[in-house]
Amino acid sequence: MAVQPEGTPCWADAMFGDVEGAKSFYGDVLGWTFGEASSEYGNYTQAYVDGKAVAAVVPPMPGQEGQSQWCLYLASPDAAATAAKIRENGGEVLMEPMQVGEFGTMCLAREPSGAVFGVWQGGTHEGFEASGVAGAYAWAEIFTREPAKADGFFPAVFPYSAKSMEDPGVDYRVYNIGEDTVIGRMAMGDEFPPEVPSYVNVYFAVDNCDDAVAKATKLGGILRFGPMDSPFGRFAALSDPQGASFSVIDMTTTQGDMPQMTDV
Repeated sequence: MAVQPEGTPCWADAMFGDVEGAKSFYGDVLGWTFGEASSEYGNYTQAYVDGKAVAAVVPPMPGQEGQSQWCLYLASPDAAATAAKIRENGGEVLMEPMQVGEFGTMCLAREPSGAVFGVWQGGTHEGFEASGVAGAYAWAEIFTREPAKADGFFPAVFPYSAKSMEDPGVDYRVYNIGEDTVIGRMAMGDEFPPEVPSYVNVYFAVDNCDDAVAKATKLGGILRFGPMDSPFGRFAALSDPQGASFSVIDMTTTQGDMPQMTDV
């Protein structure tokens, strides 16, 4: 698989205080199997669907224990150059570009409205080996309380053009690379508790949204929104038992017309 174009979501991982608990939860909800923990890289453990890498879980490093959350990585041909652009455009580099053996180079950053994301310069590990199939990455959205900041930042750092949804009730944009829509941007409203910061929401594909929600809630997950039908699929927002937010979507069950999008 070729290295993804710059700015394309290419990998997702999450830090969990209880890695075995996370493996059990996501194994049941998303059908993941897991590889061996890599002790050389902090017990980083990859998740697989039909033998293809789709995500990873890792225990926190000492002193870094905190709220579990999913981190989405955006592809870069040069992580150091991307880190410089992040700084130049008002973002914060939380972890300087770090080479991870021959796998690639990673960097962690926070955009000006507060959402944390990763940058991945692929080496032998180019990112998702499957996407759009049940259990694999499907989509992501930047949820932000300050959309103007996000809209100024991301197209300045990555080669994005933007389109806005023609809906007076929703402040929603998509960022495109060429003709391909790669990520969404949603303005957070009053429905989000004030203590919830801006964040990147990762969607995983499932065969049946309601079944996935039932499994997740039975195992201690919390349903935050949905299930809801949309032109893109039937989806729901959840938190896992350790507090990491994610969404599930059945892209085969669609309802309604695709929204009109206008170039920004």
